Amino acid sequence: MKRTWMMMLTLMACLGLAAGEKAVGNWHIVPLPRDMQVVAEAPFAIDSKVTVHYPEGDERQQRNAELLAGYVKELTGISLQTTTRERGRQIRLAVRPMQEGNEAYRIEVTRSGVTIEGGSHAGVFYGMQSLMKALPIVASAKRVYLPAVRIADAPRFGYRAFMIDVGRHFFSIDYLKKLVDVMAMHNMNYFHWHLTEDQGWRIEIKKHPKLTEIGSVRRETTLGGKKGYDGVPVSGFYTQEEAKDLVAYAAERYITVIPEIDMPGHMQAALASYPTLGCTGGPYEVCCDFGVIDDVLCAGKPSTLQFAKDVIDEVMDIFPSHYIHIGGDECPKKRWKACAACQEKIAQLGLQDIPGHSREDQLQTWFMGEIQKEIKSRGRVVMGWDEVLDGTPSKDITVCAWTSPKAGVRAAKEGHRTIICPISNFYFSNPHWNKLTGMPSIQRVYDHEPCSDELTPAEQANIIGAEGCIWTEWVKDAKKLEWEMLPRIAALCEVQWTAKEKRNLNDFCLRLLHMQDLYRHYGLNYKEDIEEAIRQQLVKP
Repeated sequence: MKRTWMMMLTLMACLGLAAGEKAVGNWHIVPLPRDMQVVAEAPFAIDSKVTVHYPEGDERQQRNAELLAGYVKELTGISLQTTTRERGRQIRLAVRPMQEGNEAYRIEVTRSGVTIEGGSHAGVFYGMQSLMKALPIVASAKRVYLPAVRIADAPRFGYRAFMIDVGRHFFSIDYLKKLVDVMAMHNMNYFHWHLTEDQGWRIEIKKHPKLTEIGSVRRETTLGGKKGYDGVPVSGFYTQEEAKDLVAYAAERYITVIPEIDMPGHMQAALASYPTLGCTGGPYEVCCDFGVIDDVLCAGKPSTLQFAKDVIDEVMDIFPSHYIHIGGDECPKKRWKACAACQEKIAQLGLQDIPGHSREDQLQTWFMGEIQKEIKSRGRVVMGWDEVLDGTPSKDITVCAWTSPKAGVRAAKEGHRTIICPISNFYFSNPHWNKLTGMPSIQRVYDHEPCSDELTPAEQANIIGAEGCIWTEWVKDAKKLEWEMLPRIAALCEVQWTAKEKRNLNDFCLRLLHMQDLYRHYGLNYKEDIEEAIRQQLVKP
């Protein structure tokens, strides 16, 4: 009965039906915390006399304090000052060692103040996100109230990511910063940035300038099927300084940017720029069509391998990420089978067909292994899509399992650190799966369990997290991208953060209504039929 009553109060608040004129917040937030106790005492009043306290000399905590004051201003109109002086009626930020880990946090709200403690500065930041999402949204207020509460929270998974493909369609740095803020709101800690494609090369490589001079521009884009082409050129790339700027912006929000240079397939923009990198020598052009392309990097030429190393070295100079993603997906072997240089390399390496792995599959494993050596020499870790398992890769490659839920099971069973991102559940832009509308489009994300029952406890320990993906073949603008992302990213973040046994779709939908309010407030786009579907879900018997 108590749970039902609390759910009804939350629904009233989300519908704007809360009694009285006080602007009162609500702790029914996304993602659901591990442990939360609403305390039966007066709420904390936030007005312009409240300050945000941080320890003197702690620059990262000062930045946290400034961000929190910004959230309060954006949502309520109330301006808070930050300070290193302790006084009454404060929101106090502090780092304390926590048994639950660095990303754990605790919040205590009483009538006299708010304390947010984290196992690290990142933990404090996640506590700030929870406070931000608990605030009432008002145009301009002199005072708002936070209900008294005690929260002890920590994430289920240490890897919580979202991927955006900018190869097919280009999005500006300013817009990507907006999306980083969306990821931060959903407690994510990695932004997987898919930077290169057959249809466009988007990152400046100073040693190979034609990659952006030629490879960043395509003359037009397919309309699909037999509909022809749109006749509209697509271009754009990021300078290294722009990329570093985004990395710094994300880092302030405790998000690491993981760069992806997809190889040896999905490389026709590079081949168009430097035709000698391919098996046939071209001519090539930046692809106007989508799909799996036969022309790939020539694995038999030493110059091609050196090119790949040059690119990865510059990428590692730009991105401090522990992980460097080198793709490995959808690489047809047609050209390699007919290429004298590739066949000579296969013979030189003594590669033979073995059950489940062709000689050419093993050539890809060798090629990726050479790039991995370069990455490991810099103290970094290689990521790849699950097709890397078709060869015989080393166990220290982290696998992004996308082709099916079974790919995640396979990767974990084979001993790889595994990220769950199946096309059937966590791809938000796939045309087939996105035929699902309304609640099914949310439920397919929310109900997917990353740790399959097919895995033993030891194998489940190889599942380090989950990732959502947006591929932009048919996503040309911000409105479409946000339609794809929202509110599925909220369902994903609860899968990433909240323990399996605590997840409940109806309870999530109730809390999701306030997230919709936040999306509207921040000018984010989502299809309105989603909101109606959520309300219908809540009134089901």
